[in-house]
Amino acid sequence: HALAKICPLLKGVGVATVVISFLLCTYYNVIITWALYYLFNSFRATFPWQSCNNTWNVVENCSDGFARNATHLDSASQQFFDYRLLGMSSGIEQLGNMQWNLFGLLILSWIIVYFCIFKGVKSSGKVVYFTAIFPYVILLILLINNVQLPGAKDGILFFLTPDWSKLLEVQVWVNAAAQIFNSLGIGFGSMISMASYNKFNNNLLRDTFIVAVINSVTSIFAGLVIFSAIGYMSHLHNLPVEDIATDGPGLVFVVYPEAFVTMPIAPMWATLFFFMLLCLGVDSQFAMVEVMVVSLMDHWGTSLLQFFRRKELMVLAVCCVAFLLGIPNVTQGGIYFFQLMDHYTAVVSLMFLAFFEVVAVCWFYGVRRLSANYKEMLGTEPSLFFKLCWWVVSPLLVTVILLSSIVRYSPARYGQTYKYPPWAEGLGWMISLCSIIWIPLAAVHTLYTSKGSLIQRLRSSITPIGEMTAAGSKEQVLKLSLEMYKPPCSISFTENLKLAEESNM
Repeated sequence: HALAKICPLLKGVGVATVVISFLLCTYYNVIITWALYYLFNSFRATFPWQSCNNTWNVVENCSDGFARNATHLDSASQQFFDYRLLGMSSGIEQLGNMQWNLFGLLILSWIIVYFCIFKGVKSSGKVVYFTAIFPYVILLILLINNVQLPGAKDGILFFLTPDWSKLLEVQVWVNAAAQIFNSLGIGFGSMISMASYNKFNNNLLRDTFIVAVINSVTSIFAGLVIFSAIGYMSHLHNLPVEDIATDGPGLVFVVYPEAFVTMPIAPMWATLFFFMLLCLGVDSQFAMVEVMVVSLMDHWGTSLLQFFRRKELMVLAVCCVAFLLGIPNVTQGGIYFFQLMDHYTAVVSLMFLAFFEVVAVCWFYGVRRLSANYKEMLGTEPSLFFKLCWWVVSPLLVTVILLSSIVRYSPARYGQTYKYPPWAEGLGWMISLCSIIWIPLAAVHTLYTSKGSLIQRLRSSITPIGEMTAAGSKEQVLKLSLEMYKPPCSISFTENLKLAEESNM
Protein backbone atom coordinates (compact mmCIF):
# COMPACT_ATOMS: atom_id res chain seq x y z
CA HIS A 1 0.00 0.00 0.00
CA ALA A 2 2.62 2.55 1.07
CA LEU A 3 4.94 2.09 -1.91
CA ALA A 4 1.98 1.99 -4.31
CA LYS A 5 0.95 5.43 -3.05
CA ILE A 6 4.32 7.14 -3.01
CA CYS A 7 5.50 5.66 -6.35
CA PRO A 8 2.90 3.73 -8.38
CA LEU A 9 5.54 2.67 -10.94
CA LEU A 10 7.41 0.66 -8.30
CA LYS A 11 4.42 -0.63 -6.36
CA GLY A 12 5.72 -4.13 -7.05
CA VAL A 13 8.52 -3.50 -4.56
CA GLY A 14 5.96 -3.77 -1.78
CA VAL A 15 4.75 -7.14 -3.07
CA ALA A 16 8.36 -8.31 -3.52
CA THR A 17 9.08 -7.36 0.09
CA VAL A 18 6.26 -9.57 1.34
CA VAL A 19 7.31 -12.47 -0.90
CA ILE A 20 10.97 -12.34 0.14
CA SER A 21 9.99 -12.24 3.82
CA PHE A 22 7.79 -15.29 3.37
CA LEU A 23 10.47 -17.20 1.44
CA LEU A 24 13.00 -16.38 4.13
CA CYS A 25 10.79 -17.55 6.98
CA THR A 26 10.23 -20.93 5.25
CA TYR A 27 13.89 -21.89 5.73
CA TYR A 28 14.98 -19.59 8.56
CA ASN A 29 13.05 -21.72 11.04
CA VAL A 30 15.48 -24.54 10.29
CA ILE A 31 18.11 -22.59 12.24
CA ILE A 32 15.75 -22.56 15.23
CA THR A 33 15.33 -26.31 14.69
CA TRP A 34 19.10 -26.84 14.87
CA ALA A 35 19.33 -24.66 17.97
CA LEU A 36 16.61 -26.76 19.65
CA TYR A 37 18.46 -29.96 18.78
CA TYR A 38 21.71 -28.70 20.31
CA LEU A 39 19.84 -27.27 23.29
CA PHE A 40 18.26 -30.62 24.14
CA ASN A 41 21.65 -32.34 23.73
CA SER A 42 23.27 -29.83 26.10
CA PHE A 43 21.56 -31.34 29.15
CA ARG A 44 24.22 -34.03 29.40
CA ALA A 45 27.37 -34.52 31.40
CA THR A 46 29.15 -35.67 28.22
CA PHE A 47 28.25 -34.02 24.92
CA PRO A 48 27.56 -36.28 21.91
CA TRP A 49 29.90 -34.12 19.79
CA GLN A 50 32.75 -34.62 22.25
CA SER A 51 34.36 -37.79 20.89
CA CYS A 52 34.64 -40.03 17.83
CA ASN A 53 33.22 -43.07 19.63
CA ASN A 54 29.71 -42.79 18.22
CA THR A 55 27.77 -44.74 15.63
CA TRP A 56 27.64 -41.82 13.21
CA ASN A 57 31.40 -41.13 13.26
CA VAL A 58 33.68 -42.11 10.40
CA VAL A 59 36.46 -43.15 12.76
CA GLU A 60 39.30 -43.20 10.24
CA ASN A 61 38.54 -39.56 9.32
CA CYS A 62 37.65 -38.31 12.80
CA SER A 63 39.74 -36.34 15.27
CA ASP A 64 38.80 -35.66 18.88
CA GLY A 65 40.55 -32.30 18.57
CA PHE A 66 40.28 -29.54 16.02
CA ALA A 67 41.64 -30.99 12.79
CA ARG A 68 41.57 -28.08 10.40
CA ASN A 69 45.31 -28.35 9.70
CA ALA A 70 44.84 -31.96 8.54
CA THR A 71 42.67 -31.78 5.46
CA HIS A 72 41.75 -35.49 5.49
CA LEU A 73 40.34 -35.31 9.04
CA ASP A 74 37.16 -33.83 10.49
CA SER A 75 36.64 -32.85 14.09
CA ALA A 76 34.16 -34.82 16.19
CA SER A 77 32.03 -31.68 16.36
CA GLN A 78 32.03 -31.36 12.56
CA GLN A 79 31.00 -34.98 12.12
CA PHE A 80 28.22 -34.59 14.68
CA PHE A 81 26.85 -31.66 12.68
CA ASP A 82 27.24 -33.37 9.30
CA TYR A 83 26.29 -36.96 10.05
CA ARG A 84 24.19 -36.94 13.22
CA LEU A 85 22.26 -33.66 12.96
CA LEU A 86 21.97 -33.36 9.19
CA GLY A 87 22.57 -36.94 8.02
CA MET A 88 24.17 -35.12 5.10
CA SER A 89 24.10 -36.67 1.64
CA SER A 90 26.67 -36.08 -1.10
CA GLY A 91 24.71 -33.28 -2.81
CA ILE A 92 21.41 -31.56 -3.52
CA GLU A 93 20.61 -34.13 -6.19
CA GLN A 94 20.28 -36.68 -3.38
CA LEU A 95 17.72 -35.30 -0.92
CA GLY A 96 17.54 -38.75 0.65
CA ASN A 97 15.35 -39.64 3.61
CA MET A 98 13.58 -37.40 6.05
CA GLN A 99 15.50 -36.59 9.24
CA TRP A 100 12.57 -37.33 11.52
CA ASN A 101 14.16 -35.83 14.64
CA LEU A 102 14.59 -32.54 12.77
CA PHE A 103 11.10 -32.86 11.30
CA GLY A 104 9.62 -33.06 14.79
CA LEU A 105 11.70 -30.13 16.01
CA LEU A 106 10.66 -28.12 12.95
CA ILE A 107 7.04 -28.63 14.01
CA LEU A 108 7.96 -27.55 17.55
CA SER A 109 9.73 -24.42 16.28
CA TRP A 110 6.66 -23.40 14.27
CA ILE A 111 4.43 -23.99 17.30
CA ILE A 112 6.67 -21.63 19.29
CA VAL A 113 6.52 -18.99 16.54
CA TYR A 114 2.75 -19.34 16.22
CA PHE A 115 2.08 -18.74 19.89
CA CYS A 116 4.34 -15.67 19.73
CA ILE A 117 2.27 -13.98 17.01
CA PHE A 118 -1.22 -15.51 16.99
CA LYS A 119 -2.65 -12.50 18.87
CA GLY A 120 -0.74 -9.95 16.78
CA VAL A 121 1.10 -7.23 18.64
CA LYS A 122 -0.75 -8.20 21.81
CA SER A 123 1.29 -11.41 21.99
CA SER A 124 4.45 -10.55 20.01
CA GLY A 125 4.85 -7.25 21.87
CA LYS A 126 5.07 -9.10 25.16
CA VAL A 127 7.35 -11.85 23.84
CA VAL A 128 9.85 -9.42 22.36
CA TYR A 129 10.59 -7.87 25.75
CA PHE A 130 12.11 -11.20 26.77
CA THR A 131 13.56 -12.44 23.46
CA ALA A 132 15.27 -9.10 22.76
CA ILE A 133 16.66 -8.38 26.24
CA PHE A 134 17.54 -11.82 27.64
CA PRO A 135 20.22 -12.57 24.96
CA TYR A 136 22.20 -9.55 26.18
CA VAL A 137 22.29 -11.06 29.67
CA ILE A 138 23.59 -14.35 28.30
CA LEU A 139 26.14 -12.61 26.06
CA LEU A 140 27.46 -10.69 29.05
CA ILE A 141 27.75 -13.87 31.13
CA LEU A 142 29.53 -15.68 28.31
CA LEU A 143 31.90 -12.78 27.72
CA ILE A 144 32.89 -12.60 31.40
CA ASN A 145 33.63 -16.33 31.28
CA ASN A 146 35.42 -16.32 27.93
CA VAL A 147 37.84 -13.45 28.57
CA GLN A 148 39.27 -15.43 31.49
CA LEU A 149 40.20 -18.35 29.23
CA PRO A 150 43.77 -18.71 27.89
CA GLY A 151 44.13 -17.45 24.34
CA ALA A 152 41.02 -15.26 24.50
CA LYS A 153 43.14 -12.13 23.95
CA ASP A 154 44.47 -13.46 20.64
CA GLY A 155 40.96 -14.12 19.38
CA ILE A 156 39.74 -10.67 20.37
CA LEU A 157 42.76 -8.98 18.74
CA PHE A 158 42.13 -10.96 15.56
CA PHE A 159 38.53 -9.76 15.60
CA LEU A 160 39.37 -6.09 16.23
CA THR A 161 42.41 -5.80 13.94
CA PRO A 162 41.24 -4.68 10.46
CA ASP A 163 42.58 -6.18 7.24
CA TRP A 164 42.38 -3.13 5.01
CA SER A 165 43.06 -5.12 1.84
CA LYS A 166 39.65 -6.78 2.23
CA LEU A 167 37.99 -3.43 1.47
CA LEU A 168 39.05 -3.91 -2.16
CA GLU A 169 37.07 -7.15 -2.44
CA VAL A 170 33.56 -6.64 -3.81
CA GLN A 171 32.18 -9.74 -2.13
CA VAL A 172 33.10 -8.33 1.28
CA TRP A 173 30.90 -5.29 0.67
CA VAL A 174 28.04 -7.43 -0.68
CA ASN A 175 28.21 -9.74 2.34
CA ALA A 176 28.42 -6.76 4.70
CA ALA A 177 25.36 -5.17 3.12
CA ALA A 178 23.46 -8.46 3.29
CA GLN A 179 24.42 -8.82 6.95
CA ILE A 180 23.21 -5.30 7.81
CA PHE A 181 19.98 -5.82 5.89
CA ASN A 182 19.35 -9.13 7.67
CA SER A 183 20.21 -7.90 11.15
CA LEU A 184 18.16 -4.70 10.80
CA GLY A 185 15.36 -6.26 8.78
CA ILE A 186 15.90 -3.79 5.92
CA GLY A 187 14.20 -4.87 2.71
CA PHE A 188 12.10 -7.54 4.39
CA GLY A 189 9.22 -5.31 5.45
CA SER A 190 9.42 -6.26 9.13
CA MET A 191 10.52 -2.77 10.19
CA ILE A 192 7.70 -1.16 8.20
CA SER A 193 5.13 -3.59 9.56
CA MET A 194 6.13 -3.01 13.17
CA ALA A 195 6.54 0.75 12.71
CA SER A 196 3.01 1.01 11.36
CA TYR A 197 1.73 0.59 14.91
CA ASN A 198 3.51 3.77 16.04
CA LYS A 199 1.71 6.98 16.80
CA PHE A 200 1.53 9.51 13.98
CA ASN A 201 3.92 11.97 15.64
CA ASN A 202 6.48 9.36 16.71
CA ASN A 203 10.09 10.57 16.29
CA LEU A 204 11.05 8.08 13.59
CA LEU A 205 14.54 9.45 12.90
CA ARG A 206 15.47 9.16 16.57
CA ASP A 207 14.22 5.60 16.66
CA THR A 208 16.03 4.79 13.41
CA PHE A 209 19.30 6.14 14.75
CA ILE A 210 18.94 4.26 18.04
CA VAL A 211 18.12 0.96 16.32
CA ALA A 212 21.07 1.30 13.90
CA VAL A 213 23.53 2.10 16.71
CA ILE A 214 22.27 -0.70 18.97
CA ASN A 215 22.50 -3.14 16.05
CA SER A 216 26.14 -2.26 15.36
CA VAL A 217 27.10 -2.29 19.04
CA THR A 218 25.40 -5.66 19.46
CA SER A 219 27.34 -7.08 16.49
CA ILE A 220 30.63 -5.96 18.04
CA PHE A 221 29.57 -7.26 21.45
CA ALA A 222 28.62 -10.66 20.01
CA GLY A 223 31.87 -10.72 18.02
CA LEU A 224 33.86 -10.31 21.23
CA VAL A 225 32.01 -13.26 22.76
CA ILE A 226 32.52 -15.50 19.73
CA PHE A 227 36.15 -14.64 19.00
CA SER A 228 37.25 -14.86 22.62
CA ALA A 229 36.10 -18.50 22.46
CA ILE A 230 37.81 -18.98 19.09
CA GLY A 231 41.02 -17.61 20.60
CA TYR A 232 40.66 -20.17 23.37
CA MET A 233 40.28 -22.94 20.76
CA SER A 234 43.34 -21.61 18.96
CA HIS A 235 45.33 -21.83 22.18
CA LEU A 236 44.18 -25.38 22.96
CA HIS A 237 44.97 -26.80 19.52
CA ASN A 238 48.02 -24.64 18.78
CA LEU A 239 46.53 -23.33 15.57
CA PRO A 240 46.30 -19.79 14.16
CA VAL A 241 43.00 -18.06 14.87
CA GLU A 242 42.26 -17.69 11.16
CA ASP A 243 42.42 -21.48 10.74
CA ILE A 244 39.62 -21.92 13.28
CA ALA A 245 37.41 -18.95 12.43
CA THR A 246 34.87 -19.92 9.78
CA ASP A 247 31.67 -18.53 8.30
CA GLY A 248 28.17 -19.86 7.91
CA PRO A 249 26.49 -22.28 10.33
CA GLY A 250 29.83 -23.95 11.06
CA LEU A 251 30.89 -21.19 13.43
CA VAL A 252 27.85 -21.50 15.67
CA PHE A 253 27.13 -25.21 15.38
CA VAL A 254 30.65 -26.65 15.01
CA VAL A 255 33.37 -24.42 16.42
CA TYR A 256 31.52 -23.01 19.43
CA PRO A 257 30.07 -26.35 20.64
CA GLU A 258 33.58 -27.76 20.56
CA ALA A 259 34.77 -24.89 22.74
CA PHE A 260 32.22 -25.86 25.39
CA VAL A 261 33.74 -29.33 25.70
CA THR A 262 36.79 -28.10 27.61
CA MET A 263 35.09 -25.34 29.61
CA PRO A 264 34.28 -25.86 33.28
CA ILE A 265 30.58 -26.52 33.92
CA ALA A 266 30.22 -27.15 30.17
CA PRO A 267 26.50 -28.12 30.16
CA MET A 268 25.55 -24.80 31.75
CA TRP A 269 27.42 -22.72 29.14
CA ALA A 270 26.11 -24.79 26.25
CA THR A 271 22.53 -24.53 27.51
CA LEU A 272 22.76 -20.77 27.94
CA PHE A 273 24.32 -20.31 24.51
CA PHE A 274 21.79 -22.36 22.55
CA PHE A 275 18.88 -20.92 24.48
CA MET A 276 20.16 -17.48 23.48
CA LEU A 277 20.23 -18.62 19.84
CA LEU A 278 16.66 -19.83 20.22
CA CYS A 279 15.54 -16.44 21.52
CA LEU A 280 17.31 -14.57 18.73
CA GLY A 281 15.92 -16.89 16.08
CA VAL A 282 12.35 -16.66 17.33
CA ASP A 283 12.66 -12.88 17.58
CA SER A 284 13.64 -12.60 13.91
CA GLN A 285 11.25 -15.26 12.69
CA PHE A 286 7.99 -13.93 14.10
CA ALA A 287 8.81 -10.46 12.73
CA MET A 288 9.06 -11.90 9.20
CA VAL A 289 5.90 -13.98 9.57
CA GLU A 290 4.11 -10.88 10.84
CA VAL A 291 4.90 -9.17 7.52
CA MET A 292 2.92 -11.82 5.66
CA VAL A 293 0.06 -11.79 8.15
CA VAL A 294 -0.28 -8.00 8.18
CA SER A 295 -0.14 -7.82 4.37
CA LEU A 296 -2.87 -10.43 3.98
CA MET A 297 -5.04 -8.61 6.51
CA ASP A 298 -4.52 -5.32 4.70
CA HIS A 299 -5.61 -6.63 1.33
CA TRP A 300 -8.15 -9.33 2.07
CA GLY A 301 -8.84 -8.91 5.79
CA THR A 302 -12.63 -8.96 5.58
CA SER A 303 -12.76 -11.95 3.23
CA LEU A 304 -10.17 -13.89 5.24
CA LEU A 305 -12.00 -13.29 8.49
CA GLN A 306 -15.25 -14.43 6.93
CA PHE A 307 -13.54 -17.63 5.77
CA PHE A 308 -11.41 -18.43 8.84
CA ARG A 309 -13.78 -16.81 11.36
CA ARG A 310 -10.88 -15.93 13.64
CA LYS A 311 -7.59 -14.19 12.88
CA GLU A 312 -5.75 -16.84 14.93
CA LEU A 313 -6.80 -19.50 12.40
CA MET A 314 -5.55 -17.39 9.51
CA VAL A 315 -2.16 -17.04 11.24
CA LEU A 316 -2.14 -20.81 11.76
CA ALA A 317 -2.74 -21.32 8.02
CA VAL A 318 0.23 -19.07 7.16
CA CYS A 319 2.48 -20.98 9.58
CA CYS A 320 1.32 -24.34 8.16
CA VAL A 321 2.08 -23.32 4.57
CA ALA A 322 5.53 -22.02 5.55
CA PHE A 323 6.17 -25.25 7.47
CA LEU A 324 5.29 -27.40 4.44
CA LEU A 325 7.57 -25.37 2.17
CA GLY A 326 10.41 -25.78 4.68
CA ILE A 327 10.27 -29.58 4.82
CA PRO A 328 12.97 -30.11 2.11
CA ASN A 329 15.43 -28.43 4.50
CA VAL A 330 15.15 -31.30 7.00
CA THR A 331 15.98 -34.09 4.55
CA GLN A 332 19.47 -35.58 4.19
CA GLY A 333 20.22 -33.16 1.37
CA GLY A 334 18.47 -30.32 3.18
CA ILE A 335 21.62 -28.36 4.02
CA TYR A 336 22.31 -27.91 0.29
CA PHE A 337 18.76 -26.70 -0.30
CA PHE A 338 19.08 -24.40 2.72
CA GLN A 339 22.31 -22.86 1.39
CA LEU A 340 20.78 -22.41 -2.06
CA MET A 341 17.70 -20.68 -0.64
CA ASP A 342 19.82 -18.45 1.56
CA HIS A 343 22.13 -17.37 -1.25
CA TYR A 344 19.42 -16.49 -3.75
CA THR A 345 16.95 -15.04 -1.25
CA ALA A 346 18.98 -13.25 1.41
CA VAL A 347 21.79 -12.03 -0.89
CA VAL A 348 20.86 -11.90 -4.60
CA SER A 349 17.19 -10.90 -4.34
CA LEU A 350 17.81 -8.58 -1.42
CA MET A 351 20.31 -6.43 -3.35
CA PHE A 352 17.82 -5.84 -6.16
CA LEU A 353 14.99 -5.17 -3.74
CA ALA A 354 17.03 -2.69 -1.69
CA PHE A 355 18.00 -0.80 -4.85
CA PHE A 356 14.42 -0.31 -6.04
CA GLU A 357 13.23 0.61 -2.54
CA VAL A 358 15.85 3.35 -2.32
CA VAL A 359 15.04 4.61 -5.82
CA ALA A 360 11.30 4.71 -5.07
CA VAL A 361 11.60 6.50 -1.73
CA CYS A 362 14.70 8.68 -2.06
CA TRP A 363 14.54 9.74 -5.70
CA PHE A 364 11.01 9.34 -7.06
CA TYR A 365 9.15 10.30 -3.89
CA GLY A 366 12.07 12.57 -3.08
CA VAL A 367 13.80 14.27 -0.20
CA ARG A 368 11.50 17.31 -0.46
CA ARG A 369 8.37 15.26 0.15
CA LEU A 370 10.03 13.21 2.90
CA SER A 371 11.07 16.41 4.64
CA ALA A 372 7.52 17.80 4.31
CA ASN A 373 6.10 14.61 5.84
CA TYR A 374 8.61 14.74 8.68
CA LYS A 375 7.83 18.40 9.39
CA GLU A 376 4.09 17.75 9.53
CA MET A 377 4.66 14.83 11.91
CA LEU A 378 7.13 16.49 14.27
CA GLY A 379 7.01 20.18 13.46
CA THR A 380 10.68 20.51 12.45
CA GLU A 381 12.76 19.83 9.37
CA PRO A 382 15.12 16.80 9.35
CA SER A 383 18.79 17.65 9.63
CA LEU A 384 21.07 18.16 6.64
CA PHE A 385 22.81 14.89 7.49
CA PHE A 386 19.69 12.82 6.89
CA LYS A 387 18.80 14.74 3.74
CA LEU A 388 22.26 14.01 2.30
CA CYS A 389 21.91 10.36 3.26
CA TRP A 390 18.53 10.15 1.52
CA TRP A 391 19.58 12.00 -1.60
CA VAL A 392 23.19 10.86 -2.16
CA VAL A 393 24.78 8.42 0.27
CA SER A 394 22.19 5.62 0.49
CA PRO A 395 21.33 5.47 -3.24
CA LEU A 396 25.01 5.65 -4.20
CA LEU A 397 26.08 2.88 -1.83
CA VAL A 398 23.24 0.54 -2.81
CA THR A 399 23.82 1.19 -6.52
CA VAL A 400 27.56 0.50 -6.31
CA ILE A 401 27.01 -2.68 -4.29
CA LEU A 402 24.32 -3.92 -6.69
CA LEU A 403 26.41 -3.25 -9.82
CA SER A 404 29.52 -4.76 -8.24
CA SER A 405 27.64 -7.87 -7.17
CA ILE A 406 26.35 -8.31 -10.74
CA VAL A 407 29.79 -7.85 -12.31
CA ARG A 408 31.53 -10.10 -9.77
CA TYR A 409 28.71 -12.60 -9.42
CA SER A 410 29.71 -15.99 -8.04
CA PRO A 411 27.32 -18.97 -7.90
CA ALA A 412 26.25 -20.54 -4.63
CA ARG A 413 28.54 -23.05 -2.95
CA TYR A 414 28.47 -25.20 0.14
CA GLY A 415 31.75 -25.25 1.99
CA GLN A 416 34.96 -24.92 0.01
CA THR A 417 34.47 -27.75 -2.46
CA TYR A 418 30.82 -28.47 -3.30
CA LYS A 419 29.52 -26.74 -6.43
CA TYR A 420 25.85 -26.85 -7.32
CA PRO A 421 24.83 -28.51 -10.61
CA PRO A 422 23.43 -26.24 -13.36
CA TRP A 423 19.81 -27.28 -12.69
CA ALA A 424 20.20 -26.27 -9.04
CA GLU A 425 21.57 -22.90 -10.10
CA GLY A 426 18.52 -22.51 -12.32
CA LEU A 427 16.30 -23.41 -9.39
CA GLY A 428 18.08 -20.77 -7.30
CA TRP A 429 17.37 -18.09 -9.90
CA MET A 430 13.72 -19.17 -10.06
CA ILE A 431 13.53 -18.75 -6.29
CA SER A 432 15.10 -15.32 -6.64
CA LEU A 433 12.66 -14.34 -9.39
CA CYS A 434 9.69 -15.27 -7.18
CA SER A 435 10.23 -11.93 -5.43
CA ILE A 436 12.00 -9.81 -8.06
CA ILE A 437 9.51 -10.54 -10.88
CA TRP A 438 6.78 -8.53 -9.16
CA ILE A 439 8.69 -5.28 -9.70
CA PRO A 440 8.62 -5.27 -13.55
CA LEU A 441 5.16 -6.90 -13.68
CA ALA A 442 3.67 -4.20 -11.46
CA ALA A 443 5.46 -1.46 -13.42
CA VAL A 444 4.01 -2.75 -16.70
CA HIS A 445 0.56 -2.98 -15.10
CA THR A 446 0.77 0.63 -13.87
CA LEU A 447 1.81 1.96 -17.29
CA TYR A 448 -0.82 -0.14 -19.08
CA THR A 449 -3.70 1.01 -16.88
CA SER A 450 -2.66 4.69 -16.87
CA LYS A 451 -4.12 7.19 -19.33
CA GLY A 452 -2.46 9.53 -21.78
CA SER A 453 0.69 9.34 -23.87
CA LEU A 454 3.71 7.29 -22.78
CA ILE A 455 5.41 10.37 -21.33
CA GLN A 456 2.26 11.30 -19.42
CA ARG A 457 1.93 7.76 -18.10
CA LEU A 458 5.56 7.73 -16.97
CA ARG A 459 5.14 11.09 -15.27
CA SER A 460 1.98 10.05 -13.45
CA SER A 461 3.48 6.68 -12.46
CA ILE A 462 6.30 8.33 -10.50
CA THR A 463 4.00 10.94 -8.96
CA PRO A 464 2.53 10.16 -5.52
CA ILE A 465 -1.19 9.48 -5.66
CA GLY A 466 -1.95 12.43 -3.37
CA GLU A 467 -0.45 14.85 -5.91
CA MET A 468 -1.91 13.51 -9.14
CA THR A 469 -4.91 15.82 -8.98
CA ALA A 470 -2.76 18.89 -8.48
CA ALA A 471 0.60 18.16 -10.02
CA GLY A 472 3.05 20.96 -9.54
CA SER A 473 1.17 22.65 -6.70
CA LYS A 474 3.57 23.43 -3.82
CA GLU A 475 0.72 23.68 -1.34
CA GLN A 476 -0.42 20.18 -2.20
CA VAL A 477 2.87 18.71 -0.98
CA LEU A 478 2.25 20.15 2.48
CA LYS A 479 -1.35 18.92 2.48
CA LEU A 480 -0.66 15.25 1.93
CA SER A 481 -3.26 13.23 3.74
CA LEU A 482 -2.41 11.08 6.71
CA GLU A 483 -3.11 7.98 4.64
CA MET A 484 -0.48 9.09 2.16
CA TYR A 485 2.59 8.39 4.25
CA LYS A 486 1.37 6.38 7.20
CA PRO A 487 1.56 2.64 6.34
CA PRO A 488 -2.03 1.43 6.13
CA CYS A 489 -1.46 -1.91 7.83
CA SER A 490 -2.03 -0.49 11.29
CA ILE A 491 -5.35 1.04 10.20
CA SER A 492 -6.80 -1.93 8.36
CA PHE A 493 -5.35 -4.33 10.89
CA THR A 494 -7.30 -2.60 13.65
CA GLU A 495 -10.45 -2.48 11.53
CA ASN A 496 -10.20 -6.18 10.73
CA LEU A 497 -9.74 -7.04 14.38
CA LYS A 498 -12.94 -5.14 15.16
CA LEU A 499 -14.75 -7.03 12.39
CA ALA A 500 -13.51 -10.30 13.84
CA GLU A 501 -14.71 -9.39 17.31
CA GLU A 502 -18.12 -8.38 15.95
CA SER A 503 -18.47 -11.61 13.95
CA ASN A 504 -17.57 -13.68 17.03
CA MET A 505 -20.18 -11.84 19.09
